[in-house]
Amino acid sequence: MSAESIECWLTDMDGVLVREQEPLPGAAELLEQWRRQDLPYLVLTNNSIYTARDLAARLRNSGLVVPEERIWTSALATAKFLANQADPESNSRGTCFVVGEAGLTTALHEAGFIMSEVDPDYVVVGETRNYSFEAITRAVRLIRDGARFISTNPDATGPSPEGVLPATGAITSLITKATGREPYVVGKPNPMMFRSALNRLGAHSMHTAMIGDRMDTDIVAGMEAGMYTVLVMSGVSSRADVADFPFRPNRIIDGVHELLDEPLDGDDEGIDSRGGS
Repeated sequence: MSAESIECWLTDMDGVLVREQEPLPGAAELLEQWRRQDLPYLVLTNNSIYTARDLAARLRNSGLVVPEERIWTSALATAKFLANQADPESNSRGTCFVVGEAGLTTALHEAGFIMSEVDPDYVVVGETRNYSFEAITRAVRLIRDGARFISTNPDATGPSPEGVLPATGAITSLITKATGREPYVVGKPNPMMFRSALNRLGAHSMHTAMIGDRMDTDIVAGMEAGMYTVLVMSGVSSRADVADFPFRPNRIIDGVHELLDEPLDGDDEGIDSRGGS
């Protein structure tokens, strides 16, 4: 893929556009640039707590204008994945027992699923700040009884002003230990989430770039989905971290401000997607 062929953009949210609810330099201008140039884009997040409408409002409070239809969460990707798994001859998508928040339950409801604690087809675990022992115990028993185990994302921890918090991956590990079952994880770094985002845009991976701040989720998934990848240094990664991985992004930049009103060309720190140096 050449940088000149990029017609669509996917971007991570935290560490790329915002950090602790504060907009990062160039983020508002880049979103406006895409709008002005009529470039299709989606803002991706593994966070399944909030609906797209909630996140659009939160971003707006941070000074970033992102319409809700331009936001793609792991909850939406999970609902889309499960809807595609449903029996096409059935009148119902199926039933789910959910450990999660409104972002996940809303996405599943809108995809046609029924929430049930009685013999559900799926146990779906997402992000929440209200994990309960009762809900986890129920999830364990349902999975042991045959419900299929789905997780929105693999993140073991999440950020907060007070420090890290246990996240979806930590809870699914507990359930796996109790059931012997591994979940199918839909969110990053599963390229499934990126492919569903591409389908949402009607875009092709050969003409799409992914901006992210994590080598182990954003960049590897973007690479595996066949996209041009851009790593920013405004989040959790440093330039030294890149050497720890057997793959590299196509481009490394300090922040999204470097993408303003300039062609996305390679530099000495990127590599051609076909493996050239």
